[in-house]
Amino acid sequence: MTLRERIDTLKLNLARALDDDLHTRQWHNLVDYLIVFMILLSTIEIFLSTFHIDPALRRILLWIDIGTLVFFTVEVALRIWVAPLINPVYKGWKGRLKYCFSFYGAIDVLSTFPFYLQWLFPLPVAAFKILRTARVVRLFRISRYMKSFRLLTGAVAAKKHELLISMQFLVIITVILSLLLFFAEHDAQPDVYDNGFVSVIWAFAQYIGDPGEFAGTPPITFAGRVIACLVGLLGIAIVAVPAGIIGAGFTEAIEDDKKATEVREDAGKLRKVFERKLDRLSGYQIVPPFRSDADAKVVLNMKNDNLNEAVNYGPGFRLINLASTVPMTRHVPDRVAIEHFPVNKPYGCMIDRGSKITIISPSSMVDACVGNFAFYLALIGGFNYISREKGERAPYKSYYAFAGDRDSVEGLGEYLDDVETLLNRPDGWGVTVLVSSGALEPEYPTQIHVGIGGPKGDSRMGGDDMFVHDEDTYRKFYGDLSAAMKEEFGLDTDHQMYHTTASANNFIRKIRLNPDVNNIVLRVEWDKLLWDPRRIAIAKAMAGVISSDLAGVPMPDNGKMLRRKDIGFDGYDL
Repeated sequence: MTLRERIDTLKLNLARALDDDLHTRQWHNLVDYLIVFMILLSTIEIFLSTFHIDPALRRILLWIDIGTLVFFTVEVALRIWVAPLINPVYKGWKGRLKYCFSFYGAIDVLSTFPFYLQWLFPLPVAAFKILRTARVVRLFRISRYMKSFRLLTGAVAAKKHELLISMQFLVIITVILSLLLFFAEHDAQPDVYDNGFVSVIWAFAQYIGDPGEFAGTPPITFAGRVIACLVGLLGIAIVAVPAGIIGAGFTEAIEDDKKATEVREDAGKLRKVFERKLDRLSGYQIVPPFRSDADAKVVLNMKNDNLNEAVNYGPGFRLINLASTVPMTRHVPDRVAIEHFPVNKPYGCMIDRGSKITIISPSSMVDACVGNFAFYLALIGGFNYISREKGERAPYKSYYAFAGDRDSVEGLGEYLDDVETLLNRPDGWGVTVLVSSGALEPEYPTQIHVGIGGPKGDSRMGGDDMFVHDEDTYRKFYGDLSAAMKEEFGLDTDHQMYHTTASANNFIRKIRLNPDVNNIVLRVEWDKLLWDPRRIAIAKAMAGVISSDLAGVPMPDNGKMLRRKDIGFDGYDL
């Protein structure tokens, strides 16, 4: 493992340990509980330091103060370092700066780093006292571990629109009554109510108990006293209305949390439906490419709404329509199913196995089960793997061909960066896996379609405008692939006969690649990729040709991993 890989692994483990979740793996929990203990210890130290105590005890409290400060300095620095792994919006130095100005980030920074100013610069007594007082903010950090606080803040956030409307109404009514109070009292008390601002201040002072003694002179006229009574009633409403709104929001938040817990449990049950099954032709234990919704409901004894919520909760589930995998000439009815897929990136999945071959699946999100086939093609061959699994499905914004730049589609920039990282290796080859003969296409005479950047019908196997620069290696690969597919499975292969790959919007033409990097687009008929019982055997045969011809090495023996019985994609090197 390289130094960079060690650092990435360390950052990932730190991100998991600092995720504020008290229900993760054991050593991650120990980190969380240690942070909570240090927050409480710091609070006790602050509390005891307010008493007149023995000098020896005060020295102990000073060392506790220094120790907790050093601990929190390291912890907050690590939080800033791994912030992009906790939330992708904090990526880069700008993102980390954004984290420092977030709610919890600001609390972390303000309760830690300013204390070093007292050692770096001579501070006046007032500033020193402010810094010492700011230590109390540390106790607020414990709220990130408290479910009740999260529910309350969630309730306020959910009801902020209603709160804003109610407060606007109450403020407007108060201003109106204040001006009426001025006109009622001005003639009777011209020295007191000499302008409208005084009456406005008097009215609002009633709501907060008049701490500044602005309301020392009450109204004396009958009309003024009536208005004052109305202001008093508003004083009740200005507390009761927001409290009622927040209370209703808190109740809803508790109900939503209970519902979320049920959905999370249902999603856990749904994962078990994707227990690996034996593929008899290959002998591998394989994650099923899909399970029908009817089958899942029967197995889990789950209602349709609950199942849909579990799928939406995920991660790694989506609903698919199997009718889209059948050529349009067959006119099959819609059939809803559930697909399970691996996720370790915001856009989907990326696995770097250090290979010079990368299997790319840019349309797994919309093309049912193509990601499952591509995943096993990469796993069997020991190749790198990258797949777009997440995003809006309608309107579909492709990662395979797109107009504009890398910011034109959400997540595209990070996806392309990872594609470049995987492909830009000496003599690197990319194999982009797509499907053919689905609901929007006819059936073709051939079942395997290979393209390298030319228009439909272009028989060239190399050229400056093509994705392939090593023509000899590609010719051998195409010949061996065609022979293997025909001899072992009776499948026919074509070179750029029915599909074009010449679009200027193709992602391969928009990424930064080394001159010796080659790319192939491999389309497999949906019937063979999904419905053929030999589908994994086909993937294995393809992996063998790719490994021997493009990588120049024998296909590795992944039998131990591929014969392992497990749930979903657990145990794979994600």
